[in-house]
Amino acid sequence: MSRRWTPYLLLLPGLIWLTLFFIVPLIQLASVSLQSGFPGYPGYYYRDLNFGNFWDAWTQFAGHFGRSLLYAGMATFFAFCLAYPLAYAMAFKVGKWRNVMLVCVIAPFFTSFILRTVAWRQILADEGPVAKVLNFFHVLQFMPSGRLTETWIAVVAGLTYNFLPFMVLPIYASLERADHRVIEAGQDLYANGFTTFRTVTLPMSMPGVIAGTLLTFIPAAGDYVNADLLGSDRSTKMVGNVIESQFFKVPGGFPIAAALSFTLMAMILAMVFVYVRKFGTEEVL
Repeated sequence: MSRRWTPYLLLLPGLIWLTLFFIVPLIQLASVSLQSGFPGYPGYYYRDLNFGNFWDAWTQFAGHFGRSLLYAGMATFFAFCLAYPLAYAMAFKVGKWRNVMLVCVIAPFFTSFILRTVAWRQILADEGPVAKVLNFFHVLQFMPSGRLTETWIAVVAGLTYNFLPFMVLPIYASLERADHRVIEAGQDLYANGFTTFRTVTLPMSMPGVIAGTLLTFIPAAGDYVNADLLGSDRSTKMVGNVIESQFFKVPGGFPIAAALSFTLMAMILAMVFVYVRKFGTEEVL
């Protein structure tokens, strides 16, 4: 009997934690999203089943949803383009410098997320090094605002930088434990470097690619710090900024904020399900 119950006892702390800090708040959020406000009394609600909050949230802020998914998708793509060569070099090329590079990847986590984002505002400022180089080559004159800050470029750059480690580490873990003999076998069968990478290395690293993509896209889609500090007041705001504003700045905005949160969660879950089903492997599923 004790052996039979041992696995369930080991799962019990995790289940209690998830119940208290995920399921219960989720139920509370669902309850708030269906409340109605008392007319003429902002901040006062009564409990009913007002599904119109979801319709209002979608019709009023559909553009913010699209912008959030677009920025998160772009940041995920750029993070992948930067992370895969870095992870590949760490796994196969750098040798004794591997630990140093790992520390460099993890080092940003020792600094506050907000401070890192503010630093990017300084880097991309009008008198910053990046803007000076682009001005020297007359690139900024082709941009509508003539600057980098308060544009979608700054927001995507901030998202890419802040979530890059979440892409690097899973890919590195997959490549590091890959069987090198399989890769060498592809080379022994007269495949060139690109063919070996496409048919052997990349498929072997797909669990890490999928994990890194999810770990980057999901928090980026709900982020509001980068859009708030690096973007403009209107044209670059994401749905996370709207949720934050409805919760803390708009009187009586709790139901709309909760409905926005649930809608964003549902959209991300649907996209993740489709993505994993299409590109996932048996190890991930």
